[in-house]
Amino acid sequence: MQMKTLPGTDLTVSSLCLGTMTFGEQNTESQAHAQLDFALSHGINFIDTAEMYPVPANAKTQGLTESYVGSWLKQQRRDQLIVATKVAGPNRGMEWIRGGPQLTRGHILAACDASLLRLNTDYIDLYQLHWPARHVPMFGQTYYEPSQEYTDAPELHAQLAALKELVDQGKVRYVGVSNETPWGVMAFTRLAEQYQLPRIATIQNVYNLINRTYDYGLAEVCHREQVSLLAYSPLAFGLLSGKYLHDAKADGRMTRFANFGQRYLKPQVPTAIAAFTALAERHQICPAQMALAWLQSRWYVASTIIGATTMAQLAENIASTQLTLSDSLLAEIEAIHRQSPSPAQ
Repeated sequence: MQMKTLPGTDLTVSSLCLGTMTFGEQNTESQAHAQLDFALSHGINFIDTAEMYPVPANAKTQGLTESYVGSWLKQQRRDQLIVATKVAGPNRGMEWIRGGPQLTRGHILAACDASLLRLNTDYIDLYQLHWPARHVPMFGQTYYEPSQEYTDAPELHAQLAALKELVDQGKVRYVGVSNETPWGVMAFTRLAEQYQLPRIATIQNVYNLINRTYDYGLAEVCHREQVSLLAYSPLAFGLLSGKYLHDAKADGRMTRFANFGQRYLKPQVPTAIAAFTALAERHQICPAQMALAWLQSRWYVASTIIGATTMAQLAENIASTQLTLSDSLLAEIEAIHRQSPSPAQ
């Protein structure tokens, strides 16, 4: 397992991060602890969660993921682990979270305190804004539409100022964003410089073989501003494992939950999935491991967030760190991308 210190921080994280959004919905507490133990034993020191998890979000299970991580965390050496969580933004419902989550000062401070309690810790290594409070295309949307802008979105300065309070209180070490745009990254970094507020250290955005929108603007912005990419959905909700090609009703989030994963139901996705799966099988490589190894070969991916519902899946995903893709195979991957660029964007 490779380790990397994120620029501008003293956070040294493993090249794979254990995502936890299945804990509390598809995985029990004991299963969650088994996954965490296994990940830790294989060199993963980085854990990502969120106040709204598990997914799909609902009032009955909200917060269970952090609680499961927390019941495990209190038995560990806290200083050996990097724990990241996220505060939910507005405009996606979830009234059961503070009457409808916002990114105002009061909401950010209250959310952090609640996460700390559930996580059984007195500090969070990386605290992230889960998605912008303003209108941006995300979760399957493609285009920015000014007419859809929200009139009551809190200013970015106010959001950073609230995060600074948490840093000053010692509750948060570093801050980050998620599902953000190039404009958002630039705005946050400039405000931090202008007003001596915390600089965002990371961006957690979707990035995989069928969604490479990060390449088109964020790659340069984040490189120049020293903002590290934490790539989520590396297997596109399991599609890139190829399991749905062989069995359209295979168990997984795409089949278990109605209307889930709309971003991956676009017309050109099946063709791309079939091409990547065939390529991996032609090279006698596990398709999921090829997709994960490709991510780890990208110069700007600081850590790849993996998630699993079974120990077999988790072991297979972690084993991707032992796979190095040849230049010729990387070229073949790029050729497929050129034929069908980012069909799930």
